[in-house]
Formats: sequence, C-alpha cells, structure tokens
Amino acid sequence: MKVEIEIISKVTIKPSSPTPNDLHHYQLSYLDQIIPNILMPLVFFYPADVNDNFTNTHRSDQLKTSLSHALTKFYPLGGRLVANSHVNCNDEGIPYVEAIAKCSLSEFLLDPVPNELNKFIPCDLHDVKDICLLVQANFFQCGGLAIGIAISHKIADALSTFMFINTWGAISRGKTKIPSPIFNSSILFPPRDTSEFKSSIRIGKNNIVTKRFVFSASKVSALRDKYTEKGTGNTRPPSRIEALSAFLWTRLMASIHAKRDKNKIYGIVHTVNLRTRSNPPLPESLFGNVMQVVVTVPAIDNNSTNEQQGFALVKKVREGIKNINSEFVSDLQKNDDNHLSFIKEQANEQRKGGLVLFNFTSLCRLPLYKADFGWGKPIWVGSASLVLKDVIGFLDTKTGHGIEAWVNLKEEYMVTFEADKELLSWCSD
Repeated sequence: MKVEIEIISKVTIKPSSPTPNDLHHYQLSYLDQIIPNILMPLVFFYPADVNDNFTNTHRSDQLKTSLSHALTKFYPLGGRLVANSHVNCNDEGIPYVEAIAKCSLSEFLLDPVPNELNKFIPCDLHDVKDICLLVQANFFQCGGLAIGIAISHKIADALSTFMFINTWGAISRGKTKIPSPIFNSSILFPPRDTSEFKSSIRIGKNNIVTKRFVFSASKVSALRDKYTEKGTGNTRPPSRIEALSAFLWTRLMASIHAKRDKNKIYGIVHTVNLRTRSNPPLPESLFGNVMQVVVTVPAIDNNSTNEQQGFALVKKVREGIKNINSEFVSDLQKNDDNHLSFIKEQANEQRKGGLVLFNFTSLCRLPLYKADFGWGKPIWVGSASLVLKDVIGFLDTKTGHGIEAWVNLKEEYMVTFEADKELLSWCSD
C-alpha cells in the first residue's frame, strides 16, 4: 500500500565524545576504494507495545542519545568522505529525521511495496554526497515504529552495518560491556592508486523497478533438492543461496534474455565475506569492506534443460567461491596490480555492454532480526527500491527459513520477468 509520510523534525546527531586528533584521518582500504559510492538502505519495523508507556518523544530521545554514543564507537560514520581516499572524522555528525506515518503498521505490512519503503529513509538513494550515515525514525498512528537507515557502502559492508546497528541497539538497551569495532582494514589491505579505475556500477534515477519475491522454506528446500545431482553420493546439496540464485539466474535468462546476443558474455556475481577465508581468520569486528565479488560465466548450451543449466551453474559458482581462499586474500593484501587490472578490464567491458552481469548479494544468516533498541526485536526488516539495475538482494524471512528476493531491473525487463510462469510457480504458497 501507499503511505503518506510527514517530516516533523530534522536534527544533526554528533558523537557523544570528540574524536581524538590522531583518529581524524580514517584511511580507506583498497577494498573500500574499489567499492562504488552508493547508499545501502534498511528499514526495521517495530510493533506497538501495549505495556510500553513511552511516548514517541521519549523513544526518539532514547534513539538520539544512544546513537550519539554509538557514533563515538564508530567515529568514521560521523565524519565526511573525502574523494576516494579517506574519511575526515571531524564529528560533523549525521542527519536524524523524525516523521509521522499516516497509517497503521499492520496495514502497511499487509503488502509492503519496495518503492514505498524509500519514504522511511531520509534521502534519495541516488543523491550520494559525502555523508556516511543517515537515520529516520518513523512513528505510525498505531504506536508502531520504523527505523530507516542509509549507510555508505564506501566504508561499510553488510557485516559492518549490522555491527553498528546492533551496537546502537545494545547501547539503547543500557548495555555497557560492548565490544569495540576494529578499524585497521587499511593496514591489512593497503590503499592503492585507483584514480584510473571507474566502477561499472551506474546510479540511475529513473526506469528501475524493484519487486519483492518471497520463497517459503519448503520452496527453498525443494530448489536445493532440484539442483542436487542424484546418484552421486559425494555431492552435497547446494546452499539456499546457491540454489535460489541459480534458479533466478536461469529465469532471468529465459525471460528477459531469451534471445542472447552472441557478442555478449552473460554472468552471475556473488559477494563473499573474506574474514572467514583468511588464514588466520580476520576478526568479525573488523570494520569496512572486507568482501570480494566472484564472477561466474556459465557455459551456454542451448540443448540443455533449465534444470541441467542449474546443475552446471551451481557447480561452477562453487568452484569460483572455493578459489576465494587464504591464498587469494593474501594476494589481495600485497601491493601488486594484478587484481586491480582484472577488475578494470571487467568494468570497462561491462560499461561497453559486452558483459551482462546479474549481481546477487545476501544478507541471510546475518543478525537481521536482532536489532533491539529496548522495545523488542523487529517484526519485519526490509530494504528499499535501489537505484541500481540487475541487482538481487536476499533477506531472511522473519522465521529465518524462507528467503525474500528483492529484484531490481529496468522497468521493461521487470514486466517480462514478473510474468514468468516458472518463476511464479516457485514463489510462496
């Protein structure tokens, strides 16, 4: 449903304590430098608590005070990005907006439309500036609350984002013993000269549509079974993400790219967390972009069935992800140009249109539903309509067993894709 949002106040929240002078220059790592400067949105929805006597003003004051303390721990978020180089941690603070949602939370959650979620976020996602974080507290008429955030991908990956959100929540609940983030990613992955590197990611204001497709736990399980090679006892079933991304890629290709251009290469991209793949493993509390993408180009076989294409794709994706090992991480840490040259070539090819990639990123198994600010855990967590085409984001359903696929496509492609009967037959019962 459509929702009307009325902005009632805008303030700037600054860290509760000044950032020491020796921490004013937060250097971006090499992995930060090669990430496009985009904003990542998340919206956390909380129902009204009949036993909660807190007013909206009290809850907002609690959010603002705890946010100020969280910014002291995560001091780069309160600063300003400088080119593709560093963050000036000058305690300039972050925008904090309060708004009234003129409907009830239960009404909105009956059919949450991705484009409407953008109203819960305090900025247009295409309007990227030098601010690292923005927050909006949205109060529903029923007493429910939606906390919308937009965080700069230039300095934070998904794990870093949840590290911040859950620290903010813990402070709001009155916790005092909270682990601090580690800010030495630029030492582990030293910055390089990326002045000639141009990302293939292009931010578009118009003509991009986001649709949400929900796959129940039973459907995801059936897809895993569908792509498990039978008769080979040593083959483990694909993961939920491997199976669902393989299925969606085959449907994307069958619907919007049914007639493939022989002069183009079609591929699939997955994001991989590097912390667990280093030897020894890097700490989970390491802040920044500690991730890398894996590009898989499946072989084209016009004589094979969709199921056979899915088998082959899962196998090839696994091989690519397996290559992101400790040796790969070690090579990334060395100051050589092999990796940068490779991604430059890929980006150039993609910009010219010779490489068609669908980007899959997963927030599944991350602490999506643990953000408790003192009035319980969220009833639902959503994203928003992105300004990036050909991006598919996976989020756990509230039960943690099903998966929501947030698909961002050009409008004309979405019309074809969402009419695909094979796709719709697998969506939630």
